Amino acid sequence: MTSIIEAAGLSLRYQDVTALDRVSFTLTGGRIYGLLGRNGSGKTSLMSLLAGYRRPSAGTVTVGGRPVFENAAVTRQVCLVRGTGDAVASGIKVSDVLAFAGHLRETWDAGYAAELAELFSLPLNKNAGALSHGLRSALGIVIGLASRAPVTMFDETYLGLDAPSRYKFYDALLAEAMAHPRTMIVSTHLIEEVSSLFEEVLILDEGRLMLHEDAESLRGAGSAVTGDAEVVDRFVAGMRLLGEKSLGRTKSAMVYGELDDERRAQARATGLDLGPLALQDLFIHLTEPTGDRR
Repeated sequence: MTSIIEAAGLSLRYQDVTALDRVSFTLTGGRIYGLLGRNGSGKTSLMSLLAGYRRPSAGTVTVGGRPVFENAAVTRQVCLVRGTGDAVASGIKVSDVLAFAGHLRETWDAGYAAELAELFSLPLNKNAGALSHGLRSALGIVIGLASRAPVTMFDETYLGLDAPSRYKFYDALLAEAMAHPRTMIVSTHLIEEVSSLFEEVLILDEGRLMLHEDAESLRGAGSAVTGDAEVVDRFVAGMRLLGEKSLGRTKSAMVYGELDDERRAQARATGLDLGPLALQDLFIHLTEPTGDRR
């Protein structure tokens, strides 16, 4: 089951602070969306509105054509798992937390939840409030994936996990998206790790939607030029550089702007390799607070 999400002129203000400013987009459903932005850009505020946790100060948000806020029939179709550990309650066993999550959602898959709990080594009989940061993150992931809610959102949920556990999450997320397509939104700062999963990317900057693009189109917006450092420097002279990396005499330069056939042929003739632009490099460039990035 998939759901179309529409935001129109969505704004959220906290007294004199504007967290979101006239954000509009349509998510067609059944895809994995990356929600990117620097700290304070409005990612958590946006997810709270999409989940119906808050009333917008202005604008509307609908899921499947129906308003979200104070609409239980819709909010039951949305699962937001946040990195704050709000799924954890003191004095309640992990198994009871999962059972309660199952009571809340008709789409819950208890068998899948048990598989995920084993995958992340969750101690089912342990007090949920006594879990380590990493295990609290794992519990949130289990709830999000096993909910099988048509709209499932992860807001930095996995930052407490070590690297092997994070990659278990990425693999499980992709497998779940393929086996049971739904709308998934992942907010992250670990762009390099997870960007290969994204089918579309939204970038927030200071509460405004800076960019909403197909991920492949973004990766094609520039190139990573790799080869002998002197040859790379000559080739990229005059181009917009996003960043450089060097190892010995080998350099990789990330350039913004599509290369035409002539330039690509020139690169091959001089022994340079051309690769896709790293999404993280583009994100850093686009959200740089100074310069002519806009």
